[in-house]
Amino acid sequence: MKRLLLKLSGEALAGDKKTGFDEEVVIGVAKQVKKLVDEGFQIGIVIGGGNFWRGRSSKNIDRTKADQIGMLATIMNCVYVSEIFRSQGMLTSVLTPFEVGGITKMYSKDRVTKYFDHNMVVFFGGGTGHPYFSTDTGAILRAIEIEADALLLAKAIDGVYDSDPKSNPDAKKYDKVSIQEVIDKKLQVVDMTASIMAMENKVPMIVFALDEENSIINAANGKITGTEVTVD
Repeated sequence: MKRLLLKLSGEALAGDKKTGFDEEVVIGVAKQVKKLVDEGFQIGIVIGGGNFWRGRSSKNIDRTKADQIGMLATIMNCVYVSEIFRSQGMLTSVLTPFEVGGITKMYSKDRVTKYFDHNMVVFFGGGTGHPYFSTDTGAILRAIEIEADALLLAKAIDGVYDSDPKSNPDAKKYDKVSIQEVIDKKLQVVDMTASIMAMENKVPMIVFALDEENSIINAANGKITGTEVTVD
């Protein structure tokens, strides 16, 4: 694998604080990604907004507006993490599907390709730009568009389980599972829309815990301690 789309959980970036950022966690992510870039990997990144906003839990806000707030949360995350990456010696750019003044640039595949050719890490903020689509779906969409070899899902949990391990101590963890089984059993990898897109476009996924040592480097190099989601 040489071109990867990394999906970072906003909650995972918050660490034990549960909200905002744990800067040491983000620096740790940056150092891992830099090693991969130095090895020749091309890295695109999508970040969830859950460390700032989970608007769907509010019954007092219109769903479209709630999702738009979520899009802005992902952009804040991308701008922040992008700057931490720069502090660690990387070139970065934040692309969005709609204009955000002078803060970001408009997404296009040609622009991504150019940036990858210049060894830049590309952040994709703002999801798909439309309400009713999650950052999971946005990540799958970007992975398909940029022809990524795989989608790496760095979460606060260490893989895919047959039930919620937080509520079920006997939950079984999968080392490998097919995307068809994920869909059939409604396993919590990504949402259903994203799962079907991954199946139809054959985008393999690797799910792992961000807080494990060298977790991103290991996943990128096929050393999987979490769960491999296959599409064959």
